[in-house]
Amino acid sequence: MIDAIIVAAGSGKRMKAKENKQFLKIEDKPIIIWTLEKFYNNKNIDNITVAIRKEDEKKMLSLFDEYNMKNIQLVYGGKERQDSIENCLDTIIHTDYVLIHDGARPFVSDEIINNCVNNCPKSSCCTGVLAKDTIKIVDKDKNITSTPDRKSIWYAQTPQAFHIDIIREAYKYARETNFIGTDDASLVENLGYKVQMIEGSYNNIKITTREDLAIAKYIAQSIK
Repeated sequence: MIDAIIVAAGSGKRMKAKENKQFLKIEDKPIIIWTLEKFYNNKNIDNITVAIRKEDEKKMLSLFDEYNMKNIQLVYGGKERQDSIENCLDTIIHTDYVLIHDGARPFVSDEIINNCVNNCPKSSCCTGVLAKDTIKIVDKDKNITSTPDRKSIWYAQTPQAFHIDIIREAYKYARETNFIGTDDASLVENLGYKVQMIEGSYNNIKITTREDLAIAKYIAQSIK
């Protein structure tokens, strides 16, 4: 059994929109529907849980009706992304593996999802792409302290996939030790487990700002 958790409980302040960015449209379709359709229609995904803000519940359910999506579980998110995912994990039963994905990454492909599914029985995994730019490490005064080899730098994306017992243990340990990670893989790494990087896509962007929305519209047109 493989479950997917879709995180859509953020406020989207950087988008400066009047509504949750998940409901903004690309090619006349809400961002969250672009995302959900990829998991809903993937034969390897058995169940989907979506973390939402309580105030978005009515609109989310309306979209499920409009796009004929059934049996998707909604869970109220917490203060931070980490809290939202733990709330979802607490409601999931009878599964072996879980894929965790950002609701605002609408261009995840079947290939990426399937690669995660195929890899997770062997190892926890994180989707990502190689950095295109030179990366600089700086100190608090913005002085460059080092320039790491670009060949070893990857931009982390989602989905990220884990055995359900490992990701639950990682979240429990993080809560007990007050560890805050920047993604799910970092919590598993913090527990001492290895996480394998697998190839993602440069199209698999996270929509955070208005500029991202413009790029997303271009990607949507290019993949028709």
